[in-house]
Amino acid sequence: MSSSQNKNRVALITGSTSGIGRAIAEQLSNEGFTIAFHSRSSVVDGEVLAGSHPNASYTQADLADQTQVKKLTSAVLAHHGRLDVLVNNAGINAMIPHTSLKEASADIWRSLYEVNVIAPWTLIAEAEQALRKSSTQDCPSSIINISSHAGVRPKGASIPYAASKAALNHMTQLLALSMSPTIRVNAIAPGLVDTPMTESWSEAHKLWKEKSPMGRGAKPQEIAHIASMLVSSSYLTGEIILSDGGLSLT
Repeated sequence: MSSSQNKNRVALITGSTSGIGRAIAEQLSNEGFTIAFHSRSSVVDGEVLAGSHPNASYTQADLADQTQVKKLTSAVLAHHGRLDVLVNNAGINAMIPHTSLKEASADIWRSLYEVNVIAPWTLIAEAEQALRKSSTQDCPSSIINISSHAGVRPKGASIPYAASKAALNHMTQLLALSMSPTIRVNAIAPGLVDTPMTESWSEAHKLWKEKSPMGRGAKPQEIAHIASMLVSSSYLTGEIILSDGGLSLT
């Protein structure tokens, strides 16, 4: 889809002041979308980004708080008047050895599910009517959930984290069935991505260098290209696109 065709279309990307979320926001902005930026805490960065992209906005919200999740959607709709694309990128992690069962406490399970599963669900539910209203037969509205290879394979920083991403994947496919054909719902499941958060993950970088066919982790822009493809498609829905440089083949 050309920039002119995307003029006036609005995309909300959660966690979009850095990393994968920022790369997706900038990719879609370059393709003509108006961007609604969001973050939990980097308010200054968010405001700078909004000021440097045409007609963009920034909203701060803690996705662990259901009240703030709902206010995020209403704030975006109040500012822009429509929503065409929702990218649920924001998420949290917990580094716990898979054998340390007691360390993975109930509180950790709850906190991970609150942000990684329940917040995306609430955002989708709150945005549903706006997404349906902006959808057309030739250009259905789009939801993209940023999952993880840990939700596809028995891997990941912790079992609660991997299970939360597996739940997000299954939710993606269930919603693709229930929201079609007006709204398409897909997910991207990255492996290692080079972001500020993963700079210190020396073991993961070593694993991808030695074991993955591509010999490295992904760049955020490479994940953004997949998101762009999913947004521009008028047909794909219910897909979980694994993007791990081929590590799953080894």
